[in-house]
Amino acid sequence: MVIYEVDIEIASGEAAAYRKWLAEHVRQMLALPGFIGAEVFEVADPSPASGWIALCVQYRLRDRAALDGYLRDHAARMRADGVVRFGDRLRAHRRILRSADAIP
Repeated sequence: MVIYEVDIEIASGEAAAYRKWLAEHVRQMLALPGFIGAEVFEVADPSPASGWIALCVQYRLRDRAALDGYLRDHAARMRADGVVRFGDRLRAHRRILRSADAIP
């Protein structure tokens, strides 16, 4: 399994509209080949004075081949909708996590 993590900052004035959009976006992502689950987290310690709300989405994928297929065939289209809707009021950073050790 691979975790594809997207760390998001959204301007606080756009937070309600973004969260509504994000719920549908995650459903669309989960319909893509190889995606097996997702969870949206609120960042518990954002700086309220910054004017930004922080979220983190962790997508679980079957394997690295599924992620590579997403990045090759779907990522540009899926990312573009958020950019068009929210422009510079949205910042996203992505990373890929794979299991190193399982500790019971």
